[in-house]
Amino acid sequence: MASIKERRKPRWYFGGLASAGAACCTHPLDLLKVQLQTQQEGKTTLVGLTKNIVKKHGVLALYNGLSASLLRQLTYSTTRFALYELTKQHINADSFYKKVLIAAVSGAAGGFVGTPADMVNVRMQNDMKLPMEQRRNYKHALDGLFRVYREEGLARLFSGASTATSRAVLMTIGQLSFYDQIKMMILRTTWFKDNMTTHFVCSLMAGGIATTLTQPLDVLKTRAMNAKPGEYKNLFAIVIHTAKLGPLGFFKGYVPAFVRLAPQTILTFIFLEQFRMHLGIDPVD
Repeated sequence: MASIKERRKPRWYFGGLASAGAACCTHPLDLLKVQLQTQQEGKTTLVGLTKNIVKKHGVLALYNGLSASLLRQLTYSTTRFALYELTKQHINADSFYKKVLIAAVSGAAGGFVGTPADMVNVRMQNDMKLPMEQRRNYKHALDGLFRVYREEGLARLFSGASTATSRAVLMTIGQLSFYDQIKMMILRTTWFKDNMTTHFVCSLMAGGIATTLTQPLDVLKTRAMNAKPGEYKNLFAIVIHTAKLGPLGFFKGYVPAFVRLAPQTILTFIFLEQFRMHLGIDPVD
């Protein structure tokens, strides 16, 4: 009979719940990242932007778009984590390249499924920067989805899907496959056990890798989703517009992105591992 430890497995929905829980903690940092990415000038700092938002709109403004952020995690992250875990368990992904391939496919599916909520999330977070007459003023995520569908058409809900999907591929590779590989490697040493310290170290490293892999596409995705209809002809036009800032323009908002993504990744995997350890025990046959 397998021990309880050997029978612990993540359920397909654990990743979505863990990501949503992490998003509740890190949403203000995500909002700051979006606002930094959508400005063309490069003078505003993270601290200065935070002070400006709080001064003009109050502390609660840092949670603008939280409903869309949660909807995004419950679609995007649930899909990618579910596909990754279920596929990994069925094909016995013992090598790193298999984990990368599974993560890439899972990330692509999750990125596409989560694009509508992601677009509404970007718009709601960036709304306060716009003049009053240009604000969209979505009441919540579902209101945003309905209004985009009604006012701009179904296709607009998937605006930025190509960059969102590409980013999700790199994000899932950086987070899930690298987390699994790093965890496997350090558990082979005598210094680490399968506990919260190990989960923290692995997720911190995975967060750094994921941020570096995804930041250029994240900038392009944010600009595409926040653009007015017809503002850019295609993705190449967004690349040209961003390139005017120089090579670092593609890493605009990197610090808040890492500051957000590192805690997001850490909390997601800590929550996920706690779910696995306490709720993921298979029943005895």
